[in-house]
Amino acid sequence: MTRDKAYFFCGVGGSGMAPLALIVRAGGAEVDGSDRALDQGRTPAKFDFLRSRGVVLHPQDGSGVRPGQTLVISGAVEETVPDVQAARRLGAPILTRAELLAGLFNAAPLSVGVAGTSGKSTTTAMIGWILSRAGRAPTIMNGAEMKNFATAETPYASAVVGSGELFVSEVDESDGSIARYRPTVAVVNNVALDHKSMEELRALFRDYAAKADTAVLNLDNAETAALASAEGIRPLTYTVRGGEADFAARDIEPAPDGVAFTVVHGGEQVRLRLPAPGLHNVSNALAAIAAASACGVPLSTAAEALGAFAGVRRRLDVVGTAGGVTVIDDFAHNPDKIAATLDTLHAFPGRLLVMFQPHGFGPLRLMKDAFVEVFADKLAAEDVLVMPDPVYFGGTTDRSVGSEAITGGVAALGRAAFALHERAACADKLAALARPGDRIVVMGARDDTLSQFAAELLGRLG
Repeated sequence: MTRDKAYFFCGVGGSGMAPLALIVRAGGAEVDGSDRALDQGRTPAKFDFLRSRGVVLHPQDGSGVRPGQTLVISGAVEETVPDVQAARRLGAPILTRAELLAGLFNAAPLSVGVAGTSGKSTTTAMIGWILSRAGRAPTIMNGAEMKNFATAETPYASAVVGSGELFVSEVDESDGSIARYRPTVAVVNNVALDHKSMEELRALFRDYAAKADTAVLNLDNAETAALASAEGIRPLTYTVRGGEADFAARDIEPAPDGVAFTVVHGGEQVRLRLPAPGLHNVSNALAAIAAASACGVPLSTAAEALGAFAGVRRRLDVVGTAGGVTVIDDFAHNPDKIAATLDTLHAFPGRLLVMFQPHGFGPLRLMKDAFVEVFADKLAAEDVLVMPDPVYFGGTTDRSVGSEAITGGVAALGRAAFALHERAACADKLAALARPGDRIVVMGARDDTLSQFAAELLGRLG
């Protein structure tokens, strides 16, 4: 589909754009791109990696766009961006990232789409790893870096180019683009308020699941469970909380560095130790096992693969421990993800010092009340929340509601919470508060420099 074509990716370093650019490049296309982060000197190692894979990089000033190229943009790119204006002047075709990805995905003989408010990236990585270990050589498109596929030559392993008939991809409901995908196997981990209203989300997920030969559905989430009885949907269900389902987890034994459980499927049972902590990861694992089963992989093979699952970057990543304080880097950015992270960490001793950077002013405004509720409910009495301003790299978004709207609400409900605007001030506060036995959790999305912040904070503690 892409061989001998030429594409220009605007925002090529983004978590969804970079892996797609690499898949398209591996498919024989010429790939150029630009990124505001490149112009601003952020995450240079990532751009060096893209160059090493044959992606030609340009300033984001429109100068790199040339006749014969198709411009690829994310849903967040505005008409005022110079690359878009250049493409308009040239009369160049413009595709959204979702349009290009859906075309590749839908052309695959066997496709697995992974959707849901939370857990998509981890579940996609799990499915990809199972299928790879089973010898199925899938192509994998993920929004996160998959540690099992990372090597010294491929440190940013968010994409895997396979040689088989399988295409596994995370699919996104936040911009409505989930409607473009026609999966053979449709996974829905959960449905909760995030970027759209619940009414819109219900319709999007229902239509997505109905297109598939098999819909893998989580019975522990009320919204997803309702899909199992919807007209036209052929469900394969799972649960970690008891009750009847096609796949169930029993005898769950959590640990700080993983979780052991028994997978029950009909008359078959397999004991598994997953090297990723938390009940939410047990749920992700069941979704992956069910999806792999729908692709013809035996339960025992799937369980063996997950026993060696290394996880994805920035999902409860332990950066290190210094002075008795452990620093953790985590992608949690919506209420469900935040709740899962805090529940997992609170299963074991240690005060939590949380720095949460919202992933945009728009999401903060939409989910403000839910953010207040989850932090007030899930923070323990001795925990502390600090927040800088939301991530902002430019554009015309409404910035009238900031982080103090969350911290003020959390503090009013009896938890310690501070809005400090600058990340440097948050680092000062965390370093001053930290004492042996504490765990500092750096939370947020859309900003690769959060990992650098976490590493620098660990160095400061040491």
